[in-house]
Amino acid sequence: MPFVQFEPRRALRAARILAADPDDLPQVFTIIEALSGTTLERNTRRLRAHPTGAQLLAKKPDIVERLVDREALARLPEGSLGRAYLAFVEREKITADGLREANEKGFSGRVSLPPPLDWVNARLRDTHDLWHAATGYSGDVLGETALLAFMFAQLWNPAVALIIAVGFIKTWTVPGGGAAARRTILDGFRRGLKAKWLPAVAWEELLELPLSEVRDRLSLEEPAQYREVRSYELKAAQAA
Repeated sequence: MPFVQFEPRRALRAARILAADPDDLPQVFTIIEALSGTTLERNTRRLRAHPTGAQLLAKKPDIVERLVDREALARLPEGSLGRAYLAFVEREKITADGLREANEKGFSGRVSLPPPLDWVNARLRDTHDLWHAATGYSGDVLGETALLAFMFAQLWNPAVALIIAVGFIKTWTVPGGGAAARRTILDGFRRGLKAKWLPAVAWEELLELPLSEVRDRLSLEEPAQYREVRSYELKAAQAA
């Protein structure tokens, strides 16, 4: 039987909380747990059919071991993907471990993911900020929504679609929102359709490479310029 995650009421409750506080990251993982349907199973099948993906499934590497070692990342060549990732997490004041903690808070634990779905889920979570570095989207609300649109084009996860809707609605009424926000989000979706399939990427082998070369290999265009929309702006607009 397929593994199905589908609790729309729970997902909508979490979406309302996330709309009120875009910084409440555990709600993102609650939505993913509640509304992903058969996404993990479908993408795991695709990984098995992909040469590099099949190797990843066989080895099940833990990318976080590389990402938490900031001293090693800082020794990588200037302009490399690893240095771009390090710059991103330092600028956003986040850590790879922080994503895992938010995941644990957001997941109910009522249903355990069977292997290898558990590893695929963890891999997608743990490489999320590498996707940020590779695509060039910042960690602001609009940049995050644009990256999620990119991810939706790659994964076709209904949970991600709901989170995109929350981000789009929240960025609509602030400076840099409206039509500009719509263009940025739609461009993320277009870039996701055009790019190579990132879940099958062996990121461990790309960290030392120039970011420009990584983007060429993965068919990633340079990101379009956009005005960042930070969560504090949304909260200020909501309180006004």
